[in-house]
Amino acid sequence: MLLVHAHPDDETIGSGVTMARYASEGAHVALVTCTLGEEGEVLVADLEHIGVNGEDRLGDHRIVELGAAMESLGVLDWQLLGGPGRYRDSGMVGEPSNERDGCFWRTDLLDAALDLVPIIRQQRPQVLITYDDFGGYGHPDHIQAHRTAMYATQLAAAPTFRPELGQAWDIPKIYWTAIPKGLIRSGIMALRAAGDTSEMASMDPDEIPFGVDDALVTTLIDGSEFLPNKVAAMRAYPTQINMESGFFSFAELEDSPMGTEAFRLVKGPLGERDATGHETDLFAGLDLA
Repeated sequence: MLLVHAHPDDETIGSGVTMARYASEGAHVALVTCTLGEEGEVLVADLEHIGVNGEDRLGDHRIVELGAAMESLGVLDWQLLGGPGRYRDSGMVGEPSNERDGCFWRTDLLDAALDLVPIIRQQRPQVLITYDDFGGYGHPDHIQAHRTAMYATQLAAAPTFRPELGQAWDIPKIYWTAIPKGLIRSGIMALRAAGDTSEMASMDPDEIPFGVDDALVTTLIDGSEFLPNKVAAMRAYPTQINMESGFFSFAELEDSPMGTEAFRLVKGPLGERDATGHETDLFAGLDLA
């Protein structure tokens, strides 16, 4: 299994229990992170000086956080696309950092894909996971990670394309991460039941401004056994994640919806489905012999 994410912490938020579950079952789980997330807001007061408005050393710190998170998930194989610092975080949509030379958003798509093709050909994954074409919520780097991953999979599968980069490999199944609106509704109602009065708990469950329609979800992975691993990995990112804020507050609810992760199958066979009509195994339908 190969996952392509934009910044450190994205992998844990969207696919943490899935990574932990399959790693525990003996699957080779590999992560490629495209940037160091240098433009991120620093939530730890004592570390504000390393942010983009100070010493601009947040990226170095986020590598350390990424390593700690991967240890919590049991993932041993993780790397930065093109090496640490090759592509810089572009910041949120509309920010001046989107125009900065060297930012991931402005990177030539072929250049980025050429860094991913040899990884695909060497790893030869049965499953690829990345974002949808909107990057989940429109972040420029998420969109560029999606484009890079999808383009690289096509190039990696073509025998005549750059054979010096390795033997061609066509990934059998490709998934896009998804946070279904139904999951968000469940989290809001669970917060209310717990007596939470935060802004997230007060949100109208019928007017959720993010997430995907439940009907688009093809696959639900039950990783509730590994929710403690996901929580530990989230806590490994204190500069970025406040566990008591917004969507993240779902994680430690008694009946947390974050123990199940959703995906959209966009290539490959849909495996056996449960009573709800969802596939329950990312490797289902593949000949793994």
